[in-house]
Parts: sequence; C-alpha cells; structure tokens
Amino acid sequence: MAIELQQFSRLSTLPVKPRHVMLVGLLMALAAGAAQTQVVVLSGRMGERALLVVDGQPYTMSVGQTVGGVKLLRWNGDTAEVERSGRVYPMRVGETPVQLGVAPPRTAGREIVLTAGSGGHFTAGGTINGKQVRFMVDTGATLVSLGKDDADRLGIDLTDARRGTTQTANGPVPVWLVTLTTVRVGEVELANVGAAVVPQPMPMVLLGNSFLSRLQMKRDNDVMRLELR
Repeated sequence: MAIELQQFSRLSTLPVKPRHVMLVGLLMALAAGAAQTQVVVLSGRMGERALLVVDGQPYTMSVGQTVGGVKLLRWNGDTAEVERSGRVYPMRVGETPVQLGVAPPRTAGREIVLTAGSGGHFTAGGTINGKQVRFMVDTGATLVSLGKDDADRLGIDLTDARRGTTQTANGPVPVWLVTLTTVRVGEVELANVGAAVVPQPMPMVLLGNSFLSRLQMKRDNDVMRLELR
C-alpha cells in the first residue's frame, strides 16, 4: 500500500515565496532517525483490528499481535493501547504520530508564552543542541524542520542519518531524518526531538509536533501558552 506522505504533514503556516512550495509535505510520519526510536501512527480501525503505520510502513494488526517490536495490547473505547519495550502508549485515530522509545523530556521550565506577530504567526527565539535559532510554530508539521544550511551551522551530523523522499508539487524532494539532542524555547527544554532536514534553506526553523505534542497548547486570541503535560 502506498502512503502519501503529505497526509501526515503540511507547512500551511509558512509565509514564504512560491519557491518554498517544494517544502510542502516534507515533515513526514517516519522514524526520527535514531535506531532506538520508532514513529507510529494510528491511521484507522476495522472492528477490533488497528491500521498502524510503523516507521512509514502500514500494517493491519489484531489485538495481541506484534509487528517490529510494537504490540497492540487492547482497545479502550476508541483509544488503542500499544506496547514497546514494556512501556504502554495510548493512541487515537488522527492524532499526532507517537515516538516510541524516546527518553523522557528534560526540562528547565514549565511554560512558554508566545504572542502572535505580523501575519498572525507565532515565532520565538530558542536553541537546538545549545545553539541559537529562530522558530515558527507550525501545528500542521509532524516534525521540527530545518534547512541543511542550519543543520550544518548547528553541527548536526547527517552522515548516518536516515534518508527519506517525499513527493511535492514540484517533484520528489530528499530529506534527512534525525533526532535533535535538545530543543529549547523560552524556559522549556526537551530532549530527543525528531526532526527533518531539507536541502533548501528555510527562513525559520518550523516548530512541529515532535516538540509541540509534548506540551498542552492553549490559545487566547493573540496569545499562545504551551505548558508541559
């Protein structure tokens, strides 16, 4: 079964020129680079069977079945509970992809408060692996996304990074899938954050759901609050 990667991500909030349209769909629901982690999406349900996408590969699984080290334990209402290495993860259809095997977040604070800027976009300064970057919040992006130029500046080694390819309106675009050691925004710092590195330069680093899904988001007009769960 072919998987359209665009269904898992989009760069809908990126206010850039048409040449950046190539980046649409680059943040895919694939493994986040590190061999010890897996990215799993619950894409549907058929009776008591779950339609799971594990590291980009679709599977139809029955309760009790294990695929690639991921076991479907049970259904709890409309929530599927899966297990990997003794840890249980709840999942619901259509929710953000779950990274299995990721270390607990390392934190220096509890809350991020952002104010919308020009065009209604939420941006913030922060760091990746301890080095300064500028973020733009993109709730439609599966992973944190940055250009290769930024990756080089930040010292991110792509030599052994997992490669992926996504189809865009302008043809296939290669990406590197990596795990960032730390991502910090304001006083909140998380460890082991999945990211996609794209060949083209990007005006900002997109702060996708590999970071955002680990916080509780609240928005009141032009103010966004992100609080650790």
